[in-house]
Formats: sequence, C-alpha cells, structure tokens
Amino acid sequence: MKQQGAHPEDTEGTPDASSRPDTAKEPGGAHRDVAHIDEVEGDEPLLPARVHRPSDLMRLVGGVLAVVVLLAIAAFAHGTTSGLEQDINKGTGQAPDLLIKIAGLASSIAILLVPVAFAIERLIKRDGLRIADGVLAAVLAHGVTLATDLWVARAAPDSIQDALTQPSPGDIHALTDPVHGYLAPVIAYMTAVGMSRRPRWRAVLWVVLLLDAFSMLVTGYTTPFSIILTVLIGWTVAYGTLYAVGSPNVRPTGRTLMAGLRTVGFRPVTASREEAAEAAEGGDRGRRYFVTLEDGPPLDVTVVDREQQAQGFFYRAWRNLALRGFATRRSLQSLRQALEQEALLAYAAIAAGANAPKLIATSELGPDAVMLVYEHTGGRTLDSLDDEEITDELLRDTWHQVKALQSRRIAHRRLVGDAIVVDRSGTVILTDLRGGEIAAGDLLLRMDVSQLLVTLGLRVGAERAVASALSVLGPDAVADCLPMLQPIALSRSTRATLRRLARERAEREREAVLEASRHSRPPRAHEADDSRPVVLDKAGKKAVRAEQRAEKRAIDEALDEAREEDMLSQIRQEVLRIRPQAPVEPARLERVRPRTLISLIAGAIGAYFLLTQLTHIEFGPLISNAEWGWVAAAVLFSALSYVAAAMALLGFVPERVPFLRTVAAQVAGSFVKIVAPAAVGGVALNTRFLQRAGVRPGLAVASVGASQLFGLGCHILMLLAFGYLTGTEKTPSLSPSRTVIGGLLTVAVLVLVVTSVPFLRKFVVTRVRSLFAGVVPRMLDVLQRPQKLVTGIGGMLLLTACFVMCLDASIRAFGDESTSVSIAGVAVVFLAGNALGSAAPTPGGVGAVEATLTVGLIAVGLPKEVAAPAVLLFRLLTLWLPVLPGWLAFNHLTRKAAL
Repeated sequence: MKQQGAHPEDTEGTPDASSRPDTAKEPGGAHRDVAHIDEVEGDEPLLPARVHRPSDLMRLVGGVLAVVVLLAIAAFAHGTTSGLEQDINKGTGQAPDLLIKIAGLASSIAILLVPVAFAIERLIKRDGLRIADGVLAAVLAHGVTLATDLWVARAAPDSIQDALTQPSPGDIHALTDPVHGYLAPVIAYMTAVGMSRRPRWRAVLWVVLLLDAFSMLVTGYTTPFSIILTVLIGWTVAYGTLYAVGSPNVRPTGRTLMAGLRTVGFRPVTASREEAAEAAEGGDRGRRYFVTLEDGPPLDVTVVDREQQAQGFFYRAWRNLALRGFATRRSLQSLRQALEQEALLAYAAIAAGANAPKLIATSELGPDAVMLVYEHTGGRTLDSLDDEEITDELLRDTWHQVKALQSRRIAHRRLVGDAIVVDRSGTVILTDLRGGEIAAGDLLLRMDVSQLLVTLGLRVGAERAVASALSVLGPDAVADCLPMLQPIALSRSTRATLRRLARERAEREREAVLEASRHSRPPRAHEADDSRPVVLDKAGKKAVRAEQRAEKRAIDEALDEAREEDMLSQIRQEVLRIRPQAPVEPARLERVRPRTLISLIAGAIGAYFLLTQLTHIEFGPLISNAEWGWVAAAVLFSALSYVAAAMALLGFVPERVPFLRTVAAQVAGSFVKIVAPAAVGGVALNTRFLQRAGVRPGLAVASVGASQLFGLGCHILMLLAFGYLTGTEKTPSLSPSRTVIGGLLTVAVLVLVVTSVPFLRKFVVTRVRSLFAGVVPRMLDVLQRPQKLVTGIGGMLLLTACFVMCLDASIRAFGDESTSVSIAGVAVVFLAGNALGSAAPTPGGVGAVEATLTVGLIAVGLPKEVAAPAVLLFRLLTLWLPVLPGWLAFNHLTRKAAL
C-alpha cells in the first residue's frame, strides 16, 4: 500500500487518524491492531498543486466590467459625479476633528499591520504559497495604479479627471492621486491570500478600509469615485493573478476521506481510487473510492469538492444560455446544494422502484468538499460489457428502470454507458443521478428516452434498441421521442461518438469511390507510349467517352453501395415502421446558436466602425452633389452580375439547365445570403437548384464544387495580378511595391503555418476535401465540352468585372477627378473585401465587408468623405436592395418546385 502526499491545508482541521486505537477482528474473532489505517490502497493519482478556478476568471471579468462602467459614468455623467462629491463633502465636513484624526492615525497604522499579521499567521501554518500569491498580486496592483495615474493625468478626458481627482489640500496647484498607490496593493494582497474565507480577518479588513476611506474623504485627499476605482482595481488584479498562476489546491485526499468516514461512524480499513470516474463527461462527477470496513459490507464513496464541481462550468453556462425549454443543472451551485440535490435524487429513485445505489450517509470534508457514502453495488458498466453479454433481457431490464423513474417524473439526464451498471446477478442499476431532475417536464423525459435509444443503438444496433424500448414503453412513448432525436439533445460523449462514426463513414465512402474508379478504368492502348502525342479518330473519341460514362456509373454504384445511414436515421426508420405517422421534425431546442452569436458580435463591431466613420460626414451636400449618371451605371453593373453568376455556374454543368431559371436562382441567392453566410448559403442554394433541375445529387455537388474551385483560383490570380499592377502604377519600373511584397510574404507565412501545424492542416484538408469531393471526375466531363468551360471561366471573370465596375461607379458618383482611384486599385480592394466577406461568419459578410472596403479605399488614396458613402452605395445595390427581388424569386422557384 502506498500513502499519497497531501497539501498542508488538506488536513487542516481534520482529526488525526493515527491517534485512535482502532482494532479489527480476525476471522476467529480475536482482535488485532490495524496499522496504517489512513493509507489508500493502490496508486492514487497525485493532485495538482495548483488549479485554475473558473470562479476567479468570472470575478476578473466582472471586475473589468465594473471598472469600465465606473469610468463610463465618470465620463458621461459629470453632473451626477460632481453633485455626489458635494453631498459627501458636505456631510463629512461636519465630523469632529478629533474623530478624523483618530480615524486617520488608526487606519494608517492598521493598513500596514493587518497584512503583516495575516502573513505571520499563514507562515506559522506553513501556507507560504498564499503569501507569495498575495505579494505578486500586490506588485501587479501597484503597477496598474501607476499606469492608471499616468493615463488619467495625460490622456483621460477632463470629465474622468474631474471625477477621480481634486485639488490637493497641501498644494492647491497639484491634484490628488486618481488611484491610491498603497490601498490598491493592500486590497489585492488580502484578496489573493484568501482572507475572504476567514470571517474575523475579513471583518478587520473592512473596518480598516472604511476608516481609511473616511479619513481620506474628510481631509479632501480623494474622491468617492477614486475610492471605488481603487477597490475595483485591487480586487480585479487579485483574481486575475489567482487565475493566471492558479490557486493552491485544497482538494481532500484519501487520508482526509478515511478520517471523514470515521466521523460519521464507519471504521474503514482501506480505500482504493476508481480511475474510471475521472473520465466522466464534464469531469464534475467527483472522485470515487471503494472502501472496505472492519465490519460490514464495503462502501462506494463519492467525494465532490469545489475544484471538481467547477469543471465544465463554461460548458454548462453555454448550454443554459443556448438551449430553450430546459437547462442543465445550475452553473453556479454551492457544495451543499450539490449534496442535497444528489441525495434527494438518490432517495427519489429508490422510492420510485428503480434500482439505484442506496445512499446511507453524507458529510462535509472541511469547508471545500463533501462526501456521499453509498452501499457497494459492484458489477460492470454497460461500456465494459462484451457484445455477447448484452442480451435482450438486459436491454428490457434497463428500460424497466427508466420507466420506473419516468412514472414519478424523474429525469436522469445522462443515460450513457458508464451510468448503467450490471451487477453480478445481472440486475441493471442506474447510477450517476447527480445531474437528474425531479418533477421533470415532458421534454426532459422524452430526451431521456432518445438518449438511451442512441446509447443502446451504438452497442447493439438500432433494431434491437428500438425493439426493447417498444416492448417496455410502448410505441406511443417511443414515437414521441423522435423530435428529440438530434445531436443537441444528446450528451456530450454521445455527440463525440457520433461525430467519430460520421468521419469513419465518410472515409469508407471515399475509399469505395477511389477503388471503383481504379477498377473501372481499363488500360488503353494509346496510353502505352507517352513519348508521342496521340491523335484520336472519331471512333477513339467515342470509346473514350464510353469509358468515362462507364467509370462514372461505377463510381455512382459504388457510392450508393458504400453509403451508410447514421445511427439517428436508423433509429427513426425503425420507429417509423411501427408508427408511420409519428412526428419526425426535430424540435427547436436551441435558443441561440454559436454562429448567430458570432454574427451579432461581428455585426456590432462592423456597425460601430461604420458609425464612427459616418459621424464626420455631411450627407446632405454629398447627396445633392452626387453624379446620378454614375449611380445608374452602378445599378446596371449590379444587375448584370446575376447574369454573370448564372454563366459561372452553368459552365460547369454538362447537363442542360434553363438559363433564365438559373438567373432567377442567382437572384434568389441574394435573399438566402442574408440569412446565412455567403460561402454557405450560395453553395446550398445552387446545389439544391441543380438537383431540382434534374442533375443527380452527387453530380450537383460536384458541379458546384468545381465552380467554387475555379472561382477560388481565379480570385487568387486576379488578386495577385491587380496587386502587382497597383504596386507598379506609381513607379517607373515594373517592380512591385514593398506593400505587395509584404502581403505576398504574409500569405506565404500563413500557408507555411497552416501546413506545419497538424491540427490546422487536418482542419483545412478536411474542409477542402468535403467541399470538392468528386470535383475531378466532374471536370473530366466539362473538359469534353470546351464551350462549357469557356462559359464558366468567362462568367467568373465577368462577375468580378461587374462588381469592380459597380464599386468604381459608386466612387465616381461621389467623387471627382481629384479623388479618382485607378481601376486596378479598386479591383484589389474589392477582391480583398469579398474574400473577407466569404470568410466572415455574418450573413452576407455584413460589417466585415463594409469595414474592409472602406479601409482599403482609404489606403489606396481615396478620402474618407468619399470612401464611406461609396461603400454604402455599393453594398446597398449589391446586398440590400436585391433582398426583396430575391425573396420574390425564391418564393416563385419554390412554388415551381425548382428549389
């Protein structure tokens, strides 16, 4: 047996286990001394010396926001701040002089003695790490105060300076300090050393702070806003330091657990750590121990501490924000609340008739941990069972346990493989009830059913999983869970498993396609000698086309054979066989999606940038002097771009597709890209349009992919060409400017970084492969029709030319000859802005494109007064005005079954 080390603070306040004369019985009834009773059997993993608490990060963010709000109030509410200062000065001016002197003297002495006294107390208890944290926080806080003082004195607005300073009583020509250079470090020190967890020291600190603030206010050496800012800076710097360097780990170890078990009446002999519990979803299930006793059956003990409880905090907070209709357990939950919730669910599950671990004791292990003592269940989890051990009877028993919980409206919330235990007699026991919920609504109960269906389906297949559920719950209850059968409603580990299986299926499909392509391509006689050019006659060309068609058929057949349905689809089909009328439309569970949140943030940033640019522009004279002929030309170029987009698409579609309907589809795309990112919405709409036009799904995807691939290549080539021209147009030689060279070097560095980092390389390769899968065979078809290829490439060039001319006409509408920009410069600005708009997460690139185009036009020499309205006109014509015609075209094509 090996005894594990613990931090000094881990055993503080716990009884000394070695001082008790505990004895154990021999098999014959005699007693023997038990040595090393505090030892933990096995190698218990050593706990990290320091941990990064999410609560410290949240307090840091809260402190920064409070500082920003305080400075905003000081900047924009000058009348309120000055009135507040006058009221406080009037009230404190009536205080007796003797009281002011006593308070000042006491606070000045105590502000130095209290930190020293606390440091001595911590050093006596061998807690020097906390003192080091406090000293580091104090040094950082002092640096922040110096920087703040310098900023207020030299760069801050006058209103902020008036709120934080006032004329010094000793020198009327000098100002008081905006932030107290000694008070903020003291606050940071006392916060970092953990005084808030010690009530007596906390009370002393607050008394000292209040006395110091009172004396400084009365004597006129500070302002109320200065005091508040000082406290916020000290508090914020302290928690920032704690999160950066980590807080000393106070998690209880095995020795603390053994001592805690004796305090609740047990006589433990050994305890062994169960490693599997550490891999639980979210990492917050607690550490689990198997404990043997001197007399009686063994125990299963779960230890939950503040550090382990905080794991997964941000994930739970996001789930609570993003999902509607239900939420995960509270993100901020005290240890006692967690203890009470798990105990309540354990008792409720047993009362409902379900097999669950029996809770027999609970207790605190100091101020930062609790333990829950269960009867030992034994057995193995569902994940650890072999496939042949999972019988139909075991599946039905699992559903019976879930049915018992649901009969009392209890939701388990985590019916995954490691939460289902099968004991030695074959009885199913549901564990890990900590995250469950009593008095649960129908939504949560249906989610439990869908989660268990997927969990069992991943082990035994959809057919057996659905059949076992139908035999216990009935067809109606199983059919009602279909709207919940979506990834967002499943557990984190289940979603990860489904994603892994999806990648494996895609890889198998690609291998099948490549294998079919190799076997269906017979050796050709004219390929035997590559040293001479081969001229095919008419029969030879027919033979080549026949071979290509045969290869394409073989690829399609191989893809159809290799295509596999995911587990969710298989479960739906099994349920629909029993209940064909069951609802299959997924329920709307997401309140907000990450893409929506990112779009809002990016749009807000772009809008802020535009507004700051537009506030200095007088639009009245600008519009009255606009050249409306150029505005009409911009409208014409914008309309012509839809014809060019149709040509660019049809050039890579060998099948016959109506041209005018394709133009209407591109107009409809102007509506779609408002509700989805441009690089996503356009691809989906064109693929759907081609499928409705009679092109097979795989070929439609390949055609759109080929168009995107050629478009990307043309875009890069034109950007390089126009960038080169822009760099040489102001120089007598044909050498490009340093800016162009710097840009090319930057792109080269980014490419090298992406290709050298495995994670980034895999990400890019996966995305490109999925987008352009099947493009090469499709291009072989297009190359057989040169007129199609010319149409596609010509359409791309015409599309870019239309947008460049539209932007140039918009510039000329508000500028004159003195503010003109070369067409090459306009092209470079547009190509860069369009690339950023495709990458931006906002619909239509809103915000990102406007900001990029405006900055780019200013960089090439256009005045801000012309660049901003020109960009607004360009985006109005190419993004916003086409929305209504696009909506009409979208509805028209939808009614005609063309979309």
